[in-house]
Amino acid sequence: MCGIVGYIGTKEKRNFLISGLKELEYRGYDSAGIAVLKDGDITSFKATGKLTNLDHKVENFTSSGFGVGIGHTRWATHGKPTEANAHPHWGEFSYIIHNGIIENYKEIKDELLKDGVKFLSQTDTEVAVHLFEKNVRELGDSFKAFEKTITSLHGAYAILLISKKEPDVIFFAKNAVPLLLGKSNDGEVFFSSSDAPLIGLVKEVVYLEDGEYGWAKNQEITLLKNFVPQHLDFKALTQDKLSAQKDGYRYFMEKEIYEQSLVVGETLMGRIKGNSVVLDELTSLDLKNIDAIKICACGTSYHAALSACYMFERLAKIRCNVEIASEFRYKEPLLDAKTLFIVISQSGETADTLEALKMAKRGGMQTLAICNVDNSSIVRTADMTILTRAGIEKGVASTKAFATQVITLWLLTLFIGERKGNIDATTLQSEIAALLHIPLVLKVNETTHEKIRRLSKRYLHGHGFFFIGRDLFYPLALEGALKLKEISYLHAEGYPAGEMKHGPIALADSELFTIALMPKNLLYDKMKSNVEELGARDSTLLIISPEPFELADDFIKTKSHDHMMGEFFEMMLITQLLALEISIRLGNDVDMPRNLAKSVTVE
Repeated sequence: MCGIVGYIGTKEKRNFLISGLKELEYRGYDSAGIAVLKDGDITSFKATGKLTNLDHKVENFTSSGFGVGIGHTRWATHGKPTEANAHPHWGEFSYIIHNGIIENYKEIKDELLKDGVKFLSQTDTEVAVHLFEKNVRELGDSFKAFEKTITSLHGAYAILLISKKEPDVIFFAKNAVPLLLGKSNDGEVFFSSSDAPLIGLVKEVVYLEDGEYGWAKNQEITLLKNFVPQHLDFKALTQDKLSAQKDGYRYFMEKEIYEQSLVVGETLMGRIKGNSVVLDELTSLDLKNIDAIKICACGTSYHAALSACYMFERLAKIRCNVEIASEFRYKEPLLDAKTLFIVISQSGETADTLEALKMAKRGGMQTLAICNVDNSSIVRTADMTILTRAGIEKGVASTKAFATQVITLWLLTLFIGERKGNIDATTLQSEIAALLHIPLVLKVNETTHEKIRRLSKRYLHGHGFFFIGRDLFYPLALEGALKLKEISYLHAEGYPAGEMKHGPIALADSELFTIALMPKNLLYDKMKSNVEELGARDSTLLIISPEPFELADDFIKTKSHDHMMGEFFEMMLITQLLALEISIRLGNDVDMPRNLAKSVTVE
């Protein structure tokens, strides 16, 4: 997730911009840059890698006296992590920084190219600064030009823009991406993506709402929405930096669970046009010579892969099998050039997955990476990559990375199914409608969270947990069990519900907790029979379902959904929150569980 800072005042601009960006390092980034407008001139610096690289570039730069400055850390979504793609981006007389994704950037870029505009980067952001300058030339008024520019942008954005045409102004806009502003007692104006950079500098801030935009000038702030002036609602700023980084949540994992609605929206942005899935990253994919898919992954990514296997065969009508990368490496696998080889990794550095990928390439297979980190080893090695856009994940136990992987694989399923002619228009339209609904499904219901918190006190003992599901909900059961064991240190296993009678049911008694995923839209009656068998052996039953279940010892009611994936993602949320709350009650460090590392870079 990118980071933004901005400053208007008389103090050294470089100091706040660099220190502010350092406070946002926890959000993750692969490049950074700043721009300072002073005495009618704009000076800009950019660097890839860590902020220390940018810091070295600006160490001899000074900007005391009145001026304005903007700074940015970038997590690549459009274009590689290079200096050219780093922010700020510029036109003839203006510089811009931007978080989020401009969905209609291609349409805007095509129009600007017709006007002879030259682009220096591969990013979606650069179109906004050129569009602004075009509007300035047409309207002769920078403020009206900015307003017109913002109304032309579709998608998610937090934008700061400076221009030589208005040397004492920062223009700003916010939609679906965090942005706040504050004023100091000295009349300085500050902007940031989160509280942390502003702590100690201002006491109150305005948390901008979606659709709001405006400009700061001469210690005055103009705020508008739909051309109508808005009241500046200042709120007290927390003074705890760690709490600010967590946005007030108790743990990063909790924050990341709550972020899933936002990041899944970003995963989808620009990838659905009308009733079609558009994956520009796959222009080189030759589907004519592909008749099967093999997926390799580890851990949580393996569970996402298993989920995809059901979708590929059910929707795209293409054979698919999934292998654990650490096993695949040593089994002397048969590699077929007509099989698309997909690897999944949050970090892009997972050692076993990387080695499996190299084997596939040596075998002449087309390779595709599903990854969260651009320019990682796996991304550099694979023929093609689809970035999941989850942003940095601080909690070792993966949450939003899993959600965005499944969404990305769902998109890929529809993309392949449509292009191979294996999915009809009605089904495709229905699937896309369901996809677009998932960000709403992932909004955490506070009442449900509180119920899970209270319920969790009953699940701190016993001799183990069974998470059970069928079909797509079997991989979700595996993932729910993994989340619990990772952070609670309680024994938990995921099983296909139909396998209980083939051995595991021997463990059933009142001290065995069964977490049953019972979606209404998929094999409900089969699941009901399996759960009744466990109930007859006195297993303690926690049922997660939209349908009340008479034998349930505990019951978490989900909403009614028309599509099974709506149920999938709501149940995913519930299992994540259950693991979180049990672990907190046990007094564990949720973000840094024992014996585990975020990126597994060794065998």
